Amino acid sequence: MKFHYHILINPAAGSGNAAKTAETIIQLLDNGDYIYTPYYTENPGDERVIVERIIDLLSPWSATSEQEHVDRSFHLLVVIGGDGTLHEVVNQFYALDRQLPVSYIPAGSGNDFARGIGLSRDPEKAFEQIISAEKPQPINTFRYEEKIREERGVVLNNVGIGLDALIVAATNASSSKKLLNKYRLGSASYALHLVKAIFTQKTFPILVELNGKTLNFERTFLCTTTNVPYFGGGIAIAPMADPKKDMIDLVVVEKPNLPAILRFLIQLLQKKHTQNKHYQHYTSSRIRIVSVIPQYGQADGESMGERSFDMNFSTATQYIWYADKRTEK
Repeated sequence: MKFHYHILINPAAGSGNAAKTAETIIQLLDNGDYIYTPYYTENPGDERVIVERIIDLLSPWSATSEQEHVDRSFHLLVVIGGDGTLHEVVNQFYALDRQLPVSYIPAGSGNDFARGIGLSRDPEKAFEQIISAEKPQPINTFRYEEKIREERGVVLNNVGIGLDALIVAATNASSSKKLLNKYRLGSASYALHLVKAIFTQKTFPILVELNGKTLNFERTFLCTTTNVPYFGGGIAIAPMADPKKDMIDLVVVEKPNLPAILRFLIQLLQKKHTQNKHYQHYTSSRIRIVSVIPQYGQADGESMGERSFDMNFSTATQYIWYADKRTEK
């Protein structure tokens, strides 16, 4: 199959590391004599503008696509940026009601989506996974509808309310994130704000509806609805989550007292936190979460601000064009 790669580049992602990654990828494209067209974002929201401009050029995927494109190019969008950049792209697909495959070269701070699906965080290896793929991989995502502000969209990684969202808000507003990204230590910027967040995050009540049940949690500390195991740049909050399964994982952690949550943190670092009695895990294809008392929220590592939430989640599928080396024999 012949390809025309449309390269959407967010040079600001990863505090500028995406610009360097893009230079590497473009050199590989030139060396391999590939056909490509680059598009650069300059301001927040440009991802959606670019997608809307080129969407009619992009090729849809179906079981017969390979045969249909034998004599003509398959136009594939490749995103170079962070999880937030990819989030904007797939949400514009959703807003325009288009089902299209997309590819991704991670160049952000956390890169949890790449970790979750088995896509290398090394640019050259990720590029090889893209060009060696013969078809896209169906990846489970989830859609949300937020009733209070009448918002809707698509989530690739997770939506968090409470601790992880407070960390995201603090990290994205800090100067240390840019410094650490400079040395490719973006994940460490989340860890720096973790300890402070543990002492400042207060408990809050939530209501959860799933699998025909209504659950009430009075002292919630962390509430994360996730599609991949990771958040915060590689913290495996839900190690059992699998983006290849048509399910959503929900993690709720309650905080009875400070020593208990510190013990949970130690177990989290040791990857033994799922054994903690305050750790609750559920799976469902549909979930509703209501948080009346305003809390920070985050979606795919982007802050949603401090607010109340009434969110409904349901599963969906997004095709990602890459070769999953974990499943190859």
